[in-house]
Amino acid sequence: MMKRTGQLLCCLALMAGGLQTAQGQQKKISYWLTSPNKSAALQQQPALLFTAQDKGIATIEVDASKKFQAIDGFGFTLTGGSATLIHQLPPAQQDALLRELFLSKDKGIGISYLRLSIGASDLSASVFTYDDMPDGQTDPQLKHFSIGEEKKDLIPVLKKIVALNPAIKILGSPWTPPAWMKTNHSFIGGSLKPEYYGAYAQYFVKYIKAMKTAGITIDAITIQNEPLHPKNNPSMLMLAEDQAVFIRDHLGPAFKKAGVKTKIILYDHNCDKPEYPLSILRDKAAYPYVDGSAFHLYGGTIDALSKVHDEFPEKHLYFTEQWSDGKGSFAQELKNNVSKLIVGATRNWSRNVLQWNLAADAQWNPHTDKGGCSQCLGGITIDGQAISRNSSYYVIGHASKFVPAGSVRIASNIAGSLDNVAFLTPAGKTVLVVVNTGEATQDFQIREKNRLAAASLRSGEVATFVW
Repeated sequence: MMKRTGQLLCCLALMAGGLQTAQGQQKKISYWLTSPNKSAALQQQPALLFTAQDKGIATIEVDASKKFQAIDGFGFTLTGGSATLIHQLPPAQQDALLRELFLSKDKGIGISYLRLSIGASDLSASVFTYDDMPDGQTDPQLKHFSIGEEKKDLIPVLKKIVALNPAIKILGSPWTPPAWMKTNHSFIGGSLKPEYYGAYAQYFVKYIKAMKTAGITIDAITIQNEPLHPKNNPSMLMLAEDQAVFIRDHLGPAFKKAGVKTKIILYDHNCDKPEYPLSILRDKAAYPYVDGSAFHLYGGTIDALSKVHDEFPEKHLYFTEQWSDGKGSFAQELKNNVSKLIVGATRNWSRNVLQWNLAADAQWNPHTDKGGCSQCLGGITIDGQAISRNSSYYVIGHASKFVPAGSVRIASNIAGSLDNVAFLTPAGKTVLVVVNTGEATQDFQIREKNRLAAASLRSGEVATFVW
């Protein structure tokens, strides 16, 4: 009997020890750090511990009981130029780079959302659409429609990406329709002729179906990149009232008739004109066809997204473009874009954050002449076979590596100079992204219910905490 009692006590002791170990593991916070001088670059740090001790310092309180929007992903625009640079790499190096970019394990950053240009963007080597005709000729039946140009670089790279992450979300945005559809018969500026609204709606249908045939699912489209900026190359002016008519009377019905489930997203331009998408959403006939609205931040303030959300909370919001300046500093680009985009856009209801663009060469090429961006810094620089990682790689990586699609934003407070946002992942992990926007080191603590963990960030540092 004494022997059996001893065995029982031993087993109970082992069980208690196991529970203590499990509890100890739950109290640990893993975290990754990027410093403005790049001494730490998305580098894992020694774990923090939750305790009951309140140090009486600045506190970020995370409350998973308060949930907001679901997250679709974080990523970049895969421009035609980006695809060309990646595709020219030797196969083994290309495959290793794509694993790093699109998988989250080990050193990967787990990009989960991409934007594509429908035809050329200003970061393509040359301008083209999928139905270009000689001067004076038109093709309203789209008999010459072809995505053949994309089969050179873009589609081969996309196929490898989709093989790595079949669930990746892809958004398509046109910079211009074919010139023969436009009032000025030019790739730059002009407007879509009303007589070609129907043909242009079918252009989108054909694009989505052609990409599907090539193995690429287009989750969503915007109608026009930067519709109020007709001086880019390529570009087109599309006023809100024209976009409303196009969606209401042509694109929406065309998608419905063709059985296309791809989402229709409005606007795709700066935060200074929230009235653009709002005016379309107020059109009761256009409204049912619209999934949501997309924004950039070259003008206005990020809270414009909340203005749209407050009037139409059932419609989604997306942040689809912000550049990194090739002539800017790593420190400023890191701090500003984490603060304004990863934190700012998601705290204002965005389901994604995309930077512009994924890759450029050491001279910020390729780009189009007469309007193309000549100093847009890629997330990575590809200089021959040499690859370097730039500010937006880490801006996006601090979210994409840890916050997969299907995560939900949860409540957290802004404490002093510590801009932050929190998420709950499908696996039940809590993720907190913090950037110290102040000029001095900030000591703080993270609180979840009755437990606290002490941390510190120097000026300009970015950290992602996971527990």
